[in-house]
Amino acid sequence: MSSPHTPYVVTLGVAGGPRIWPSPDQERDPRAARCAGIATAVVVNECVYLVDAGHQVFTQMARAGLSMAQVKGIFVTHLHSDHTIDLNNLLVFGLFELPEGRRDPIAIMGPGDRGVLPPVSPRATQEPTPVAPERPTPGTAAMVDSFIAAHATDLNDRILDALRPSPAERFQAQDIEIPQRVGFHANENPSPDIEPFVIFRDENVTVSATLVVHPPIAPAFAFRFDTAQGSVTISGDTRPSENLVRLAHGTDLLLHEAIDFGWVEAAYGGRSDDTAQASIDHHRKSHTSPVQAGDLAQRAGARALGLHHLVPANTPHSVWRTASETFSGPLHIAEELGIIPFGAPDDESPVSRDRADSAEELPAYQENHS
Repeated sequence: MSSPHTPYVVTLGVAGGPRIWPSPDQERDPRAARCAGIATAVVVNECVYLVDAGHQVFTQMARAGLSMAQVKGIFVTHLHSDHTIDLNNLLVFGLFELPEGRRDPIAIMGPGDRGVLPPVSPRATQEPTPVAPERPTPGTAAMVDSFIAAHATDLNDRILDALRPSPAERFQAQDIEIPQRVGFHANENPSPDIEPFVIFRDENVTVSATLVVHPPIAPAFAFRFDTAQGSVTISGDTRPSENLVRLAHGTDLLLHEAIDFGWVEAAYGGRSDDTAQASIDHHRKSHTSPVQAGDLAQRAGARALGLHHLVPANTPHSVWRTASETFSGPLHIAEELGIIPFGAPDDESPVSRDRADSAEELPAYQENHS
């Protein structure tokens, strides 16, 4: 970091997908393992804003020297398990790191209930049976309630016997409201053209969101964090998205997902079963190659590009570096616990200032707690 006041991101975990990826470099360099799931900390003025909560996020925060006491908000891009699996740990274990006198709850913001099951793959030979048919598509707030309820035995022991607070008091989960005028529908119109809209603001950051394209899950969001010193945009999971180009316009750092489509073909292309073919279909329609990510960053005018949510996480760097074929600026290939500064101290970016002043909507949480 160029200054203690320069904002930066810590790539706590960079592996994408619901797997633990082995690394050929792990014995030589444990930091190159890329086994921790996707999670990113945006650090501004010693405050932490988490984006996604992949597996090991709580442990990775400790390794990075970050604590729950610094966390001001948790932002979930979408509800795939590799982005939410350790939100549970933050709620239950993180509770014990929060100062007793802290009054403001930590905001948790993410997608709401999609309202309808996703379409069945055309390759299906029989109708699949959904999990939890009584409530098959809970949103972020309902998911957090379920996490807390699942640990009721443990939590009630501590609340009643040790006089500990409930996570329900220390965290406030909220579904992100999509402006109705854009005509979003989880199946029929999951990523309509939309201008970025503000979902959160405090003394350090203004957070804007947009819809990206990650079928079949919807809604799926990308987030932009604007500060007085600079901005970072985090793509979430998506194929190339024009909404994301608008959100990332002029950003100091774009952190974008990337997939090795060569691996997809090697892993599934030799199989003829419907599951393998459906997996190829999913990856092709839902993710972005390094070359595509570079092109998107170039068109957005991003000052720097970082690739994370790497699938598979043990792909050689040479594959990820192909983003330089289409992006002319600095390229970062994220590693676990990597630090990437964005912006400059004591320099309010005009792009950041304009974005912060163009809020269309602020949620009730911010109206009540800002």
